[in-house]
Amino acid sequence: MTFTGETLRQTLVKFTDVAGRPNRYLIAFSGGLDSTVLAHALAIGSGQNDPSIVIAHVDHGLQPASASWREHCEAFATQLKVDFVGLRVAVDQRSGLGPEAAAREARYAALRKLIEPGDWLLSAHHQDDLAETVLLNLLRGSGPAGVAGIHAIRRFASGWLVRPLLDIAPSALQEYAHNAALEWITDPSNIDQQFDRNYLRHEVLPRFEARWPDAVTRIRRSAELAREAAELLSELAEIDRNRAGDSPNRLDIDCLSVLSVQRQRNLLRHVIRELGLPVPGAVHLERIIAELVPAREDAQPIVAWPGARARRYRNRLYLLPANGLDRPVPHRRAVQDDRIVLDDGLGTLVLTRGAASGLDEALLDAGLELRYREGGEEFKPAGQEHTRKLKKLLQEAGIVPWMRERLPLLYADGRLVAVADLWIAAEAMSEPGVAIRWDNRPALN
Repeated sequence: MTFTGETLRQTLVKFTDVAGRPNRYLIAFSGGLDSTVLAHALAIGSGQNDPSIVIAHVDHGLQPASASWREHCEAFATQLKVDFVGLRVAVDQRSGLGPEAAAREARYAALRKLIEPGDWLLSAHHQDDLAETVLLNLLRGSGPAGVAGIHAIRRFASGWLVRPLLDIAPSALQEYAHNAALEWITDPSNIDQQFDRNYLRHEVLPRFEARWPDAVTRIRRSAELAREAAELLSELAEIDRNRAGDSPNRLDIDCLSVLSVQRQRNLLRHVIRELGLPVPGAVHLERIIAELVPAREDAQPIVAWPGARARRYRNRLYLLPANGLDRPVPHRRAVQDDRIVLDDGLGTLVLTRGAASGLDEALLDAGLELRYREGGEEFKPAGQEHTRKLKKLLQEAGIVPWMRERLPLLYADGRLVAVADLWIAAEAMSEPGVAIRWDNRPALN
């Protein structure tokens, strides 16, 4: 199959049936041959009304030449007249995931932070990558979803991860690159056979194809059949989620516990994927089922894996991105304008003047301060008769414990006047006033 820019555009159009029209295309760009071809083919055919393109390069800091690779990638983006974002990550070599998986987790964690609602992250995985992934997952003992290999499209953060080259042979990409006189980076680690994928690529697949010339096609067919089985399991998980889930990221413990262990596993994997979170391995999945589901209602257990957390509060199981919830609470700071971007990806507070009621506008003009809980705060919400301990208010409202210290608090002249978009102090209330809205806030209950 010959690969052209038109081939790429036709493939991308098909994905709009699932994901709608993209807001932006972000290309996961290593600078290697495959991502270089993807970026070039997308950019040269891009029209004025097409989504904007961003080349996103992640420097893992694992190679001496990584700084020069970043420069190459930025220069290529400039040549294509598209935006460029360079990210530097630290790969946790002690994570227990192995070097390949640890680098992948660090890379995708960084890319998640770039995704805005409606964005598509494009990855240049091709036909052989799919075959390699199927074989790797078979050797890891994966189920149908793993044997299905790489999905062409799936949820990712608040957008979509799209792989438009899965039907394209690497030889077709090489032909395109040579015809377009493209230059690309050759990463020496790609031939290091201590890495499982490289061993499969350079030793195993060539032997398969020498014996069975259509080996990659056969593997792909098996992946398609496994995907059908995985889709049936997803349909079953949707039935279970409709019974157990009243919110995308939380499940009712009573409904979950009556399911068989197999259906619990299936439901958890499905919901975690739908949320765009990294799927936990078997050990972490079993811990969720064995430790969180049967825990006491007043317990607050947690199971953590790279990029995500499972927590229990009262009678619900929460599945959450790691975000910055494990880091120290941010410092207080002055409010500079009507949009307050919160730390650690916790969203944005928007202050809108001229609302029917809200915070006294004079307080905003005099200057507000953003703080977080330190303990002992007292507060008299508008509409209530008595001053209350903030701790008690949060408990009664069912605010999950891990968010209580990260609720943005607004102070005026040392007085607590608003708790996020939940309450405004009676003494600070005004009609008309300044409305407080918390955009993209994490789940609070």
